[in-house]
Amino acid sequence: QVQLAESGGGLVQAGGSLRLSCAASGRTFSMYYMGWFRQAPGKEREFVARVTWKGGNTYYADSVKGRFTISRDNAKNTVYLQMNSLKPEDTAVYRCAADVTGDYIMDYWGKGTLVTVSS
Repeated sequence: QVQLAESGGGLVQAGGSLRLSCAASGRTFSMYYMGWFRQAPGKEREFVARVTWKGGNTYYADSVKGRFTISRDNAKNTVYLQMNSLKPEDTAVYRCAADVTGDYIMDYWGKGTLVTVSS
């Protein structure tokens, strides 16, 4: 089992920045990937970014590439999402997730943190 807890959401003006954190606990040694997903009101959940837990390789959705940066601190069992140049369309509940089987299907999810970007 892996438990995930997000923090760092809030209200920010367009063009501003926020950094989300996701602290993992439990069987963290079994994680292959950690990722961020988001779901805006009335929309389906979408992938934002992921990072390889051991190697640190990253992958981004086109919609956030160049604006968001995912990183991890293995010693703290924490993954971060630095979000710059935020847009109103980035408004969503952001959830972190962990893949413990290496098949790109996330097995564990946090409860989420709300990010609201005002225009």
